[in-house]
Amino acid sequence: MSAPDERDALTPRPSLYDYALHLYRAEPDGRLPEGGYPSPDRPSRPRRPLDRRNARRTAVDAITPFLTDPDTVRAADEVQRRLDELGVRDHHIRWALADLLLRDEAAARALGRRLTRAGTSGVAVCLGLGLLARLGEPEDIPYLRTLGLLRDFTGYAVEALAPLDRAAAALVWLAVHAEDSGLRPLVDALATRDAAATRARLMTISRNPRAMEPETARRIAEAVRLADVLREDPIDIGALAQAAWLLSHMTSRCDYRPEILSYDDAVPAYEAVVARAALLPPTLDHCATLLSLALDLHSGPSHLLPWPPGRREALLADLESLLHSPGWAAVADHEPHDLAERRRAHWIRRTARQPFGHSTADAPRLRVEVAVRDPAGPDVAETRVLIDGRPVVPEAFGPGPGNAPEELLDSGGLRATAEPREVQLAEAYCTEGCCGALYVTVQRDGDHVVWRDWRRTQSGRRGQPELPAYRFDAPAYDAEIARAENDHSWAWPARITARLLAAGLRDRPDLMTRWDTRFGWVGTDYHDPDTTVVSFTFWPGLAKGQRDVDGPWLQFFWSLPDDGTPPEARAAAALTRLETTDPKTFAQVKGGSREDAEALGFPWPEGRD
Repeated sequence: MSAPDERDALTPRPSLYDYALHLYRAEPDGRLPEGGYPSPDRPSRPRRPLDRRNARRTAVDAITPFLTDPDTVRAADEVQRRLDELGVRDHHIRWALADLLLRDEAAARALGRRLTRAGTSGVAVCLGLGLLARLGEPEDIPYLRTLGLLRDFTGYAVEALAPLDRAAAALVWLAVHAEDSGLRPLVDALATRDAAATRARLMTISRNPRAMEPETARRIAEAVRLADVLREDPIDIGALAQAAWLLSHMTSRCDYRPEILSYDDAVPAYEAVVARAALLPPTLDHCATLLSLALDLHSGPSHLLPWPPGRREALLADLESLLHSPGWAAVADHEPHDLAERRRAHWIRRTARQPFGHSTADAPRLRVEVAVRDPAGPDVAETRVLIDGRPVVPEAFGPGPGNAPEELLDSGGLRATAEPREVQLAEAYCTEGCCGALYVTVQRDGDHVVWRDWRRTQSGRRGQPELPAYRFDAPAYDAEIARAENDHSWAWPARITARLLAAGLRDRPDLMTRWDTRFGWVGTDYHDPDTTVVSFTFWPGLAKGQRDVDGPWLQFFWSLPDDGTPPEARAAAALTRLETTDPKTFAQVKGGSREDAEALGFPWPEGRD
C-alpha cells in the first residue's frame, strides 16, 4: 500500500454531511453560499469499467439486498463499499431508483438516513437522497437542506426536500443556481427569515424575461410563498404586479418544460391575481402581463392545470372584461416613442381578441392557432394544436413548444393526403437529438382524416400519456387547415417578410443553388424581432451537383432590418438581389469551423472558437 493510500485508510474521512455542515456554520448570520460549496476532493481509486448498458441493472442488484437489512449501520457501510467497487456513478443511481422495490419502507428509510448523514462517497449520498425522495419525513429536512448546499447534490436534495418543504427546497435551489446576482439580497433575506426584508427584496426583482429562466421564477414564487402573499388584505400593489409577472414568466416555453405545470400553487395564484387585477394601474406592462396569462389559459400549458369545472373559463371572462374596458383598451392605442414599448403595443393590438370567446364545451374537434408571446421576451411564435379544446403539445410533450407556423402551416405540412405522412409537431427547446421531438402520422381515410402512430423521440416520452388515434371529419379538417394557413393576423412586418421570402425561395431554389449555397431557414432575429434573417449553407460544388460531402462548408446569416417599406416590397427586393449577387458577399459567417473558413477564404467571426 502506498503512503497516501495508507494515510487514507487509517484516517477516517468525515461524512459529506459533516463537511457541508462545517462550511455552513462558518457563514455569517446564517446566510447561504452563493453557488453552493464544492464537494471535497476524494482520492482516486482504480475502478472496474462499468458497461453503461448494464449500469442500471448492476446498481439495482447491488442495492436491493440491503434495503431490508435490519442492521442499518452495517448495510450502509456494505452498500457504499459495493457500489464503489463496481464503479457505479451518481447518474446510475438515478436510473436504478426507479426500479427499486421497497418492500420494507421503514428499513429503506433508515438506510437512506444513514447514507445521507454518514456517507463519505458521492454515490452513497445520492442513493440516500434518492431513498428519502420517496420515503423522507419532516425530521429529514435539516439534513437535506445542508446537503443541498453541496452543488454536486443540489438536484437530488431539492427533489427530496420538495415534498416535505417546498419553500426550503426552492431556497436551496436559488442559493446554488440563481443566475442573476441581483437575486442574492432576496436569498439572504429568506435565509435569515426576515419577513420585511423579504417583501422589500421581492419588489426589487427585475422583470426582464431575457435575464431570468422560467424555473427561477417558479423557485422564487415557492420560496416566498407567493400564494400566501396574494391572500393578504390589503395587498401591496407592487407585490400583486410582481406576482402576475412571475406567474406569466412560468408559462414561457423557452425552457425544457412548462414550469407553470410544476408550480403546485398555480391555480390559487391565478385566481388571486385575476380577482385583484383591477387594482393594477392600466399600464402597457400590466396589460401585456395579463394578456400573456390569458393567452396561456386559452391554449397553453396553463389550460392543463387542475381547474374545477368552468373555473378556467370564468377567469378568462374576467380578464376579457378587464382588458377590454375603456381604460385598459386604450393602453395600446397610442404609439410609444420607445421601440421596445412600441413592439409590445402592436403585439397587444394583434393579440387582444385571440384568447377570448372560446369555450371547451363547444370547441371544434380540431383548432390550429399561432400564438406569439409578449415581445419583451425572446421571440417565440408557435403553432398550437387543440383537439377537443385541449392543447396537444404541452399535454403530450414536455420539453418544447409547438413548431413554428412556417414549418407546419406555410409548408402545407398539416394537409392530409391518401399517402400517410409523418409530421413533426414539436421539438425540444434544446434540439431533438438532446431531448426529443413529437411526431404524428397524418393520412386521409375516405371521409375522415386520421392522426395516428404518435411518436416521441429521446426523453420526450418521460411522464407523458400515450395518445390515441384521432379521427376528424375530412371537409371540416381541410377547412380548418386552410383557415389556419391563411390567417396571418398574428404576424408582424419582419415575420411577414420572412414568410414571403421563404415562399419565394421554395418556389425558386435555383436562386440559392446557383451560388453554391443551400437555403436553410428564414425567420426573425432572436434578439431583434424587427430584423428578418435568412440562413444558408455554402457547399462548394453544389451548383454543379459535385458537392464534396466531406469537404469544407460554412453557414451564413443574411440580416434584413425593417426599413419601413412594406413586407411585400422587402421580400421582392431580396429575391431580386439573389438573381444577380452572390449572397456570400454580403451575409455573415455564423457556423462551420475556423479551418473551413480559412480554407474557403472567409473571415471567421471574432469571439467564436
